[in-house]
Amino acid sequence: MIKLRRNHTTISNPNNPDSACGKSSTSSTNLIIALSVLLGSSLLLLLATSAFFLFYSKYRKSAVVCPAGGVNVMPSFSFKELQEATDEFKDELGRGACSIVYRGALKDGRVVAVKKLDKMAEDADGEFIAEVSSISKTNHKNLMSLLGYCDQGQHRILVYEFMTNGSLATFLFQKSARPNWYTRLQIAFSIARGLCYLHEDCSAPIIHCDIKPQNVLLDESFTPKIADFGLAKLMKPDQTRTITGIRGTRGYVAPEWFRNMAITVKVDVYSFGILLLELLCCRKNYEEDVEDEGEAVLADWAYDCYQQGALDLLVGADEDARNDIKMFEIFVKTAIWCIQEDPTMRPHMKRVMHMLEGSIQVPAPPDPTVFLTY
Repeated sequence: MIKLRRNHTTISNPNNPDSACGKSSTSSTNLIIALSVLLGSSLLLLLATSAFFLFYSKYRKSAVVCPAGGVNVMPSFSFKELQEATDEFKDELGRGACSIVYRGALKDGRVVAVKKLDKMAEDADGEFIAEVSSISKTNHKNLMSLLGYCDQGQHRILVYEFMTNGSLATFLFQKSARPNWYTRLQIAFSIARGLCYLHEDCSAPIIHCDIKPQNVLLDESFTPKIADFGLAKLMKPDQTRTITGIRGTRGYVAPEWFRNMAITVKVDVYSFGILLLELLCCRKNYEEDVEDEGEAVLADWAYDCYQQGALDLLVGADEDARNDIKMFEIFVKTAIWCIQEDPTMRPHMKRVMHMLEGSIQVPAPPDPTVFLTY
């Protein structure tokens, strides 16, 4: 007798719907689960991507993109925020040809100076963020600290730290007695250090192009800080510029702007020389109301006094400066070297610093107006 082994395999009967139900139901369930997982993952990925772009967009608004490709975090203010901070731009601190500065207070209580740039050149919009980036990356005690900016619609606004004692122009050209001689010496040293940093210690040299007393501000201890560096090329030429294309203010503009010559950091050296003479004499570089016509242009008068051995005329009634006449002479000679019409004759700011500090001897300067015709 032959015994057949029982087959435990279930054979489906196509005519019996219940026989295929188990397998079909299992497959459908697996498919639904797979689709649910897939859709859930896609939705999660979509949400994550959306969140990332939302964050990136918001972050980018509050960051300055550096030319090198990095990101330098710099607070970005809306125009409305700055309107509120300045009480609708109510308290004006001062104005220049291309801007107006207002006093303001941020929500954290900090008092700030809010500078509205209202005459930017037509092609400067694309450069604004790059220039803000350059400014934000500087770090020196004699440079103004930029706290934030606004780049919204037509509004280009810079937010600076507030300087208690205003501009060097107000300090120097006040009607009352001359400011302290030793304070003026320290201010001269500090401005030279700040310019030296811009020219030699930044990753890319920055030419200020508009060094003048109005662009040097004083804090509560009369420490000077240079403002507006990196902004000159964003501005339109106007009545304070001598001719189209020249950057700077009449009286402080280096001669090479008028000639077919390269513009270098030496234009700032020239402007510093004029400012240094103003610091020494506590008067503007040009004064029309003087008894002697030879005293109208400060640079010419200073050289004449030096050449004739009559520095006491420059000193005037300043007893402290008169008692420190050797230092006064060093400063005058340094200033004359700085205002040489030939830019190759002017020292770099680092050498100017050494001259002022007395670490190197200052040779007798030549007549600054002796210059080859190009």
